[in-house]
Amino acid sequence: MRRLVLLASVALSGPALAQTVPDNSADQTQGDIVVTAKRLDAARNDILPALGASEFNFDRTVLNNQVGGADRNLTQVLLQAPGVTQDSYGAVHVRNEHGNLQYRLNGIVVPESISGFGQTFDPRIADSIALITGTLPAQYGYRTSGVINLSTKSGAFENGGDIGYYGGSRGTIQPSATLHGSTGNLNYFFSGSYLQNDLGVENPTGTRNAIHDRTEQYRAFGYLSDAISDTSRITVFGGTAIGKFQIPNVPGQNPQFDLNGRTTFDSSQLDQNQRETTHYGVAAYQYAGDKLNFQVAPFIRYSATHFTPDPQGGDIIFNGFSDNSRLSSLAYGLQADASYKLSDAHTLRFGVFFQNEHTKASVNSLVFPTITTLDPDGNPVVTQTSNQTTSITDSQSKTGQLYGLYLQDEWSVSPTLTLNFGARFDVVHAYTHEQQISPRANLVYQPTGRTTFHIGYARNFTPPPQELVGTTTVAQFANTTKESEIPFGDPVKAEREHYFDAGVQQTLLPGLTVGLDAYYKIKRNLLDEGQFGSSLVLSPFNYARGYAWGVELRGNYTQGPLALYANVARGKEKGKDIVSSQFFFAPEELAYIANHYIYTDHSQQWTASGGGSVTIKDGLGTLVPTADFLYGDGLRAEDPAGIVPNGGKLPSYFTANFGIAQNFDGPGVLKGLSIRFDITNVFDKSYLIRDGSGVGVGAPQFGARRGFFGGIRKTF
Repeated sequence: MRRLVLLASVALSGPALAQTVPDNSADQTQGDIVVTAKRLDAARNDILPALGASEFNFDRTVLNNQVGGADRNLTQVLLQAPGVTQDSYGAVHVRNEHGNLQYRLNGIVVPESISGFGQTFDPRIADSIALITGTLPAQYGYRTSGVINLSTKSGAFENGGDIGYYGGSRGTIQPSATLHGSTGNLNYFFSGSYLQNDLGVENPTGTRNAIHDRTEQYRAFGYLSDAISDTSRITVFGGTAIGKFQIPNVPGQNPQFDLNGRTTFDSSQLDQNQRETTHYGVAAYQYAGDKLNFQVAPFIRYSATHFTPDPQGGDIIFNGFSDNSRLSSLAYGLQADASYKLSDAHTLRFGVFFQNEHTKASVNSLVFPTITTLDPDGNPVVTQTSNQTTSITDSQSKTGQLYGLYLQDEWSVSPTLTLNFGARFDVVHAYTHEQQISPRANLVYQPTGRTTFHIGYARNFTPPPQELVGTTTVAQFANTTKESEIPFGDPVKAEREHYFDAGVQQTLLPGLTVGLDAYYKIKRNLLDEGQFGSSLVLSPFNYARGYAWGVELRGNYTQGPLALYANVARGKEKGKDIVSSQFFFAPEELAYIANHYIYTDHSQQWTASGGGSVTIKDGLGTLVPTADFLYGDGLRAEDPAGIVPNGGKLPSYFTANFGIAQNFDGPGVLKGLSIRFDITNVFDKSYLIRDGSGVGVGAPQFGARRGFFGGIRKTF
């Protein structure tokens, strides 16, 4: 840190010298801005270090050299990190957790959006993306299975940008553009993209093309940063993501109910749709002094989801009910983080967090009246008593708050040994009212510059996502086709966790690094989410107890033009006794789970990924072939014997992608031009991500079949 301060002070003395050398004044001023921005970035990173946690980074070069390049979405990027499992609807699981991911931009929390299909963040806005897992330091709270931090560009931006087009199989059209530059101390960056294709949601059948699966998605992002002095700056950034999704159909389904005398319906003609909207904004003031560094950042986020059923009544003919649902959430708050250098051996870090969230949910359900009788064996039989529908509206709203504060000390015990220890205190007032003091400790030992050991413990507190918590009773649906077998549900609670993690990283050869990490988690009120009902928005529930463990092995090699990496992970997660939202489940499921640990539906035993690229200088510029793969052992499914919930497992799968890009160095209009060609799922494997069975699983989803894509991009 002192070295950076010294460099800044030397550089900032440049303008006085520049008075006598006018030809260099512009270059010197630009250099001052660069050094100041780098110093402020270093200070910001020093406020929020991931000491003792496991961190996996994708820098801009790596992002550009992946299959799909700048047009690859965030899910596809994250699947190449260790211990990240693929799921349907664009979801990923880190270390076999369901959700529980925290998204940050430049270290600032952006409250999560309502779960759906669309992705809020576009990787093209990031100069680097970091996935942080393990026993997180005390500054990381609430969502703790993984922190995804997108760092934007910094320094004095050169005036320029790019414009590109990417498209191909399944009607894919994806134009995009960025613009960046600086004027004085002010930097700006803007990004926009549009995506249209015929595979917005995973195909529920194994066919090459889905039925009724068109999507249109819009994303925009803006960033402004002004270095108001050599020790402080103001940053403002925000974005929007809007997605329109058709819900894909499964042909050949059998109608189950009579609607006004109509008992037939072609399931391939269903017309269900979902619209998702997210807007977010952040303003941050940062100060970087000799001993005290701090950043204060107010934020706001609005998110909404609207599911519309088939307008011709197809939903109610097949399911017995039809839901038109609207969910919205407005969250705003403040995050403040600081560090203070007490001495050469001790650095204190402390901060506060506040969030106020107002959520609304309105579900209008069309249902049929029913009567329940017993068959000769004493089993209940539900019979539709009228073919005329009844409308029931369930509306609710809630305002809730999160409060948090933390204090920790980074103690340099010796030049090779660092202990980072502290605690955070969190309070949630929403559908649940709970609080917890969470101690954290990480020990990092570096006996040499090539070897690093770490071991840590973290107590975590994870409130349920307020925007997804529903009603605690379904009594209003009694004697209808939407009646639950269990007419009540206890409130969803916050998850509490003891987390242990240890690992080692070793540089074996120049450019070759390997890492091994192991973890164990003990959980109370384990949070999980499932799809219940026709709307494709997940709902949370708790297992009373749970545990998870895993081991990750990773390696990467970078030497000259060659870059290779590979990861493999082994793990599992289990839970016992469902203690909230019981109305989502059948009585026999609850009875078994009450006395037995079962796999959570998203638990996968083996996960692997890897890939690489090589940069070849040719007469035109650089030619970059790239490839990657993903292996999954299969998520959980229904027990073939029909006894153990989630007692089965889907078949394993292996997919590979290949791409090649030609980047031109010139002359003339060719300078800055890049063209690329990609093949996804090269071997055209048809594989299941979900088969529609298991606890909280609503429908089958297949991975995308082979696709051919091409793109062109011009940097100016």
